[in-house]
Amino acid sequence: MLRFFSRQEKQILSLSVTRHLFSTAAAVPTTITASSNLYSKYSFVPPPSLKPQNPNSTQPHSQSPPKKQPKPRYRPPSSLDRTGEKPVQSSLPFDFRFSYTESSTEVRPIGLREPKYSPFGPGKLDRVWTGVCAPVVDPKVGSAEDEKTVEEKRRVMRERIQGEPLTNAERKALAETCQRHKSKRQVNLGRDGLTHNMLNDIHNNWKHAEAVRIKCMGVPTVDMKNVCTQLEDKTFGKIIHRHGGLLVLYRGRNYHPKKRPVIPLMLWKPHEPVYPRLVKTTIDGLSIEETKEMRKRGLAVPALTKLAKNGYYGSLVPMVRDAFLTEELVRIDCKGLPKSDYRKIGCKLRDLVPCILVTFDKEQIVVWRGKNYKPSENGFFLTEREPFDDSNNDSDNHEEENESRKGIPGDSDYDSGESD
Repeated sequence: MLRFFSRQEKQILSLSVTRHLFSTAAAVPTTITASSNLYSKYSFVPPPSLKPQNPNSTQPHSQSPPKKQPKPRYRPPSSLDRTGEKPVQSSLPFDFRFSYTESSTEVRPIGLREPKYSPFGPGKLDRVWTGVCAPVVDPKVGSAEDEKTVEEKRRVMRERIQGEPLTNAERKALAETCQRHKSKRQVNLGRDGLTHNMLNDIHNNWKHAEAVRIKCMGVPTVDMKNVCTQLEDKTFGKIIHRHGGLLVLYRGRNYHPKKRPVIPLMLWKPHEPVYPRLVKTTIDGLSIEETKEMRKRGLAVPALTKLAKNGYYGSLVPMVRDAFLTEELVRIDCKGLPKSDYRKIGCKLRDLVPCILVTFDKEQIVVWRGKNYKPSENGFFLTEREPFDDSNNDSDNHEEENESRKGIPGDSDYDSGESD
């Protein structure tokens, strides 16, 4: 009996397995390959798609959607492609130069290193580029009367922007707000001096503050008087504080940021023109042998000072003047400085001391006072810290303060008690 039951059970199991296989085979679509084990063992039926097909689309659901077209690459604006733009017209009444402190209108170059390409871009400025500057008055058409008109216009514009002068209290308050512990806003003036694009930086700082701090470093600090003059002349501002190479430039009472002048930017730095040689083969009044002997002696004398890179050189001119009272030759150690830097320093010393340049060999500046040297009567032009207090404002303030304090009861008794 047990054998019969077991044999019958085996038949039932075999029939159920065959029926199951037949049903799963019928349920599996014809597109499914026979290599899949999911449909044969577990009777798996895939669910319908969660994202229904778009009936208008011609592509089958199995294919991926078309790729998005990439955006065109950014193409920067070209200075050659003007597309009908008009040239910029600026009302600033002065000649545009790359550097206003390191280039002089009195010294004329003997040649140019490149053709007269305007650094503002071709056709972007309504002024002609002469290779050195972009004059406000066309040199081919203008006259001396036009230059006087430009100077008068600059003076009137400066007076209109500045308005009434600041009192001592206002000046000290503004200078205090521009100190390092109060504000991080600063414009750096480096070896190129006051450049044209720096004017735009100063006006951008004047949008948010009445005064801006300017830190002067390197070659321009040899002649700080020229730096201060050019800053006030080109920005129409007023220097209200100076300590060494740190300046505070005030924008003026009537300055409006929305009415700032149009300042076209230079797109590249133009090449410096060719100037006459600084060191001649033979010094005037000496022979070739005497010049060679002087250069050897100059390199052997003790160094007056050693200049640091990007330092403050405001005391260099008085040091050389004082040394010439007892010494004939002066040597300045410039090791570590770029060649162009100490050559510019030597050129400034020649004009400010004045003196004669002997050599720039071995990164040294050697200057000679000359045969008929006479010490300068004017002395140095700037002190380390320049006072800007106005005595008239102080007297007016004291008078107003005394008048206001007269009406305070008990004020005289308080003063008498303090004196006792």
